[in-house]
Amino acid sequence: MDSLIAELRAALGPDAVLTGACVGERAAGIWRHDHVVAGAIVRPATTDEVSTVLRLCHAAGQTVVTHGGLTGLVEGALASPHDIVLSTERMTAIESVNATDRTMCVQAGVRLQSAQERAAVEGLMLGLDLGARGSCTIGGNVATNAGGNQVIRYGMARESVLGIEAVLADGTVVTSLNAMLKNNAGYDLKHLFIGSEGTLGVITRIMLRLRPAWRSQETALLACKDFAAVMQLLALLDEKLGGTLSAFEVLWQGYYELVAGESPPLPAGSPFYVLVEALGSQPAADHERFVDALLVAEGQGCVAASLVCKSGVERTALWALRDNVEKALESGPAFIFDVSLRLSDMDAYVRQVLARLDRDAAGHRTWVFGHAGDGNLHLVIAPGEHAIARGDQLASLRLCIERAVYEPLQQVSGSVSGEHGIGLEKKRWLSISRTPAEVALMRTLKAALDPQGILNPNRIFDYSHD
Repeated sequence: MDSLIAELRAALGPDAVLTGACVGERAAGIWRHDHVVAGAIVRPATTDEVSTVLRLCHAAGQTVVTHGGLTGLVEGALASPHDIVLSTERMTAIESVNATDRTMCVQAGVRLQSAQERAAVEGLMLGLDLGARGSCTIGGNVATNAGGNQVIRYGMARESVLGIEAVLADGTVVTSLNAMLKNNAGYDLKHLFIGSEGTLGVITRIMLRLRPAWRSQETALLACKDFAAVMQLLALLDEKLGGTLSAFEVLWQGYYELVAGESPPLPAGSPFYVLVEALGSQPAADHERFVDALLVAEGQGCVAASLVCKSGVERTALWALRDNVEKALESGPAFIFDVSLRLSDMDAYVRQVLARLDRDAAGHRTWVFGHAGDGNLHLVIAPGEHAIARGDQLASLRLCIERAVYEPLQQVSGSVSGEHGIGLEKKRWLSISRTPAEVALMRTLKAALDPQGILNPNRIFDYSHD
């Protein structure tokens, strides 16, 4: 590896290649407490430099792990001493914004929040929004097909991407920066790379689709007596709000009471709390429509209590509650899960998971919340003080808890990953959500685009080029 590092320094400059203590002092992720382990960190600033890095690594048979904002939850960016990390941290240019075409071209290392703020300057918006907006990068969002808070209206990251430039494992640059909504000229190559978790190519530039900025923002926190009422509420708001419903976040009672603490915005004790938001273009009419819809919901018994935000401060406080996952991690080790399933199966699924945990992981504490409007749930599960006191190994505890979370998904054709991907962490569970034929086709694509298996090796599934 030493000779390769020397070549990389010669090609990119000494400041672009970090080794030794400069590698080990870096955090491995915003959710992790360890540090980066890698033979070197290479920091290209352009697509041409990424091409050079991959060409040299390909020739040397050197494995490469890509790093963006390190906000993932599935060990997708975990490297070893035998890997070289390719970081997009110097690729932060917003290259162009076209207000007429409603497009923005960015390098892969641009932070999501930076792209959002630049779009707002033009009176436009980016449909993608995540709680990690200040840390995550557009390249990482696209590589994992990130979801977030507004999927119910604007779709996953895929729906905000018009075109992509990516570099293949051998250094070949594929520029497909389409800027049109319609382009049926052959295969739509961007979809090879969206959601591929960096295993088929390194995304370097993205052409984003922008939309008109909203002029009204209506937000409310609602309490519901049971899950049937939650589903009734979703259907009613979807009908009454004229296409403006943009977020429908559900907090199970335990999670709400944890994050709300001693001063909850709505009284504790309800089984479910729903954070709803509607984004529109006519402030007065949208507010009236929103309030009227909530009155209908109360009249139909969907809503037991409500709080409608009257200011941006109140809105920020409610969203801060929803995003305060760290609260569940304060008292010790906990595992975070991201699953997806049909709305009609959601309530029974959660009950089944909790019953299995009660049986197999006594003393657990489990908090459930998520983008339930689009079928995506997050579970935070702490194995419990009793298990830790017994000296149970966290690895065996995790396997027991994973079985309780993932195995019931097979019965309802759910997904072990709603929005974070597979990475290294979920490989053993991929067969729950993908058929053997699907996995075989994935392997065929990997073999065609990265025959030596150097890009993000063994993410999603194990791959050997022998």
